[in-house]
Amino acid sequence: MREIDVSLITEKIALLVQEVNYSLPKDILSAIRSTKESETNERAKGILSILIENSRIAREKQIPICQDTGLCLFFVELGEDVRVEGLYPAINSGVRKGYTEGYLRMSMAKSPLFRENTKDNTPAIIHTEIVSGDSLKIQLLIRGGGSENMSLLKMLGPTEKEEAITEAVLAHTREKACFVCPPLFIGIGIGGDSGKAVLLSKKAVLRGLVRNANERIAILEESLLEKVNQLGIGPAGLGGRTTALAVNIEEYPTHIGLFPIAITLSCCATRYGQIEV
Repeated sequence: MREIDVSLITEKIALLVQEVNYSLPKDILSAIRSTKESETNERAKGILSILIENSRIAREKQIPICQDTGLCLFFVELGEDVRVEGLYPAINSGVRKGYTEGYLRMSMAKSPLFRENTKDNTPAIIHTEIVSGDSLKIQLLIRGGGSENMSLLKMLGPTEKEEAITEAVLAHTREKACFVCPPLFIGIGIGGDSGKAVLLSKKAVLRGLVRNANERIAILEESLLEKVNQLGIGPAGLGGRTTALAVNIEEYPTHIGLFPIAITLSCCATRYGQIEV
C-alpha cells in the first residue's frame, strides 16, 4: 500500500489553481489560432486575435485570463493501492492557498439562499472514482458563473436517435451561446441517470481536442461541430464561422426507459489542468 503525504497534494493544488487561471490549455489556444486562420469574417478574425493576445498577457504577467476565476470542480482518480488520509481537506486547503496567494477572485457563497461569501473560494466540488493501481490523478475544471448558468439537462424519449441529440444541441446553442462568450467548447453527456449525464458533460470538456474512441460517437462529434459553426453566431456572438472550437460527447449505459442528455457550454476561456502524484 502506497501512502501519499497530503501536504504535497495541497501544494500541487495551490499551484494548479493559479496556473489554470493564468494560462489557457495549449490545445485550446492552438484551436483558437487555427480557427483564426480559417475564419472569413474580418470582425470574427479580429476578436480571435484579441483572445490570443489576452492569453499571452495573462500568461506572461501571471494574471487571470477572466475576471471570473470560477468554482473549482475536481475529478479524482484514486488508485485502490493508495492510502491518503485527509484527501478532501488537502484539496480544499490547496484551493484556499492558491486563491489567496494568487489574488484570485473568491466566488463561493456559503448558501444559495444566504449569499455570504466564504472568502477563500472553498469548498471545491469533488468527485472521486476508485481505479486500479497505486497512482492518484486529480483533474481540475474551472467553471465560471456565466457558463455554468447556461447548462442544460433534458430527458429524451428512450427510442430517440442521434438526430434528437443534434436537435437538442443546436437549439440550446442557438439560444444560449451569446451568454457564454464564444467560441465555445461544448461538452455533452448521454446515458446513466440525470446526475451521471451532467457529470459526463463536464468530463467531456476535460477530454480536450481528442476525439471519442468510439467511431460512431466521433462521427457525431464532428457532425455537431460543423452544424454548430454553421449557425453563424461567431466569436463574442458577433457573427462568423467560429461558434465552437470542439464538441465532445461522453456516454454511459442507461435504463431501458431513459435517455438523459446534459449539455455543458464552456467559454473561450475554457480552463482545465491536472496533477498526478
